[in-house]
Formats: sequence, C-alpha cells, structure tokens
Amino acid sequence: MDILTLIDRLETLVNEGWRIPFTAKTVVDENAFFDLIDQMRVSIPQEIKRANDLLQERDRLLATAAQEAERIIAEAREKAARLVDEHEIVAAARAEAESIKAEAQREAEDICKGADEYAMGVLTQLESELSSLLKTTSNGIEQLRRGRMQPPSE
Repeated sequence: MDILTLIDRLETLVNEGWRIPFTAKTVVDENAFFDLIDQMRVSIPQEIKRANDLLQERDRLLATAAQEAERIIAEAREKAARLVDEHEIVAAARAEAESIKAEAQREAEDICKGADEYAMGVLTQLESELSSLLKTTSNGIEQLRRGRMQPPSE
C-alpha cells in the first residue's frame, strides 16, 4: 500500500478521534492506530526499495545517455577529421593540377616558339633559294634577249 495513503488514513483517524475538552489532546482507536503503524512499517521499506530502484534506473539511464553522448562526440570528431583530411587532399590535388597546368602551358609555349623559329628558318632559306633562282632565271632571260638582238656573225 502507498505510504501517502497510510498517512492520510492516520490523519483521518486522528481527525475522527474524540477531543478531550479544554486540552489539545484527542483520543483515537488504539487498535486502528497500531494497525496503521504496522502497515507503515511494512510499506516504508517497500517505498524505499522502489525509490532505490528508481534511483538505480535513473543512474543507468544517465550512464547510457553519457555513453551515447561520448559515442556521438567521437563520431563527430572522426567525421571532422575525415573532412579536414579530404579538404587537405582536395587542396593538394588542386595545387598539383595547377602545377601540371602551368607546366603544360610552358611546354606548349616552348613548342610554339620552336615551331615558329623552325618555320622562320625554313621560310628564310626558301626565300633565299627562290631569290637566287629568280636571279638566275632573270639572268638567263636577259642573256636570251641580248642574244636575239645581236645579228648573227658571219
């Protein structure tokens, strides 16, 4: 039985008792009084046991919650570390890509410069050869014209 119910019954027993005139005393049924006291003696250990059980359950729940909180914190730290690592890997990859791109650009510029120099050399040589060939052709034509203009010698 609930201890509060027993206390209420004890209070009712006193309230229903006979008052002794001109005093602050009340006469109660002794058997009913001791019966309630006996019930309290039985009920109090049960109430204490139930309270202890509740305290143990609360402690168990708090321990479980603390463990869960620690697990969540550990997972969050691991995830943060992974994200930092991934960020560093991405940053390193970007830096490497920029380096490769810059090197490719330099190589492309060197190749273009080399191709331009080669083309300039070939064209300059061709111009020289064509100029020489043109000069030879012009001289040949000139000689042929002079030869026609002179009368044949007899």
